[in-house]
Amino acid sequence: MAKQAVVIGLGRFGISLAQELYHLGFDVLGIDKSEQVVRDLEGQLTTVVQGDATSESVLRELGISNYDLAIVAVGADIEASILITLLVKELGIPQVVARSNTPLHARALERSGADKVINPEQDAGVRLAHALFNPDVQDYLSVTSSFGISRFRPPERLVGLTLEEAGLGSTRDRYGITVLAIRRGREPILLPAKEEIIAKGDILFVAGRDDLLEKVRRGEQPSARPAATPREGAAARSA
Repeated sequence: MAKQAVVIGLGRFGISLAQELYHLGFDVLGIDKSEQVVRDLEGQLTTVVQGDATSESVLRELGISNYDLAIVAVGADIEASILITLLVKELGIPQVVARSNTPLHARALERSGADKVINPEQDAGVRLAHALFNPDVQDYLSVTSSFGISRFRPPERLVGLTLEEAGLGSTRDRYGITVLAIRRGREPILLPAKEEIIAKGDILFVAGRDDLLEKVRRGEQPSARPAATPREGAAARSA
């Protein structure tokens, strides 16, 4: 049985999210206040209705409590997004994802019951900044302010080298960057061996510090190798 999702607020973000969920096999109910938006989306989702989602009676009439997932994609109206989040959670939807505009808005949504809060503009801005900083980075997931997971297109000079020769063989290798996977054709290579040869067209999924990944792109040598852990140091002394 397909999962059921309700997307409330059909602006650009809400529409793209609702359509993608629909293509992934979800039964998707879209709700928006605009009659024109609802008309434009007819046939593109399982169901699209015009309605005021800040009204508990409207949500009950639509059978919201039967849905597995609710995405509150309302953007500009902060008061409405908080109220809708509170209502859908109280009506028993197991997972509620809400869109925020500011850190204060995010905290209010969390206190209203949102299981996950997202900020699409901020996330897109972070990914774009890293792509501009390192043109070979195609996508980026931030872990901390200076460390992340990147989808990385290796420079031409690395093609034909093994991961070890390229300085990417392990976290204790030249750059301290871990290659988590290689996308080559349709089949991914997970946790590739250091002897794996980088081929033309490969996409590397790597975890590491942003500044070190930039050094890889430029062919610069890192200032120093990562320091050994106490356990590694003790092992070296006893060898």
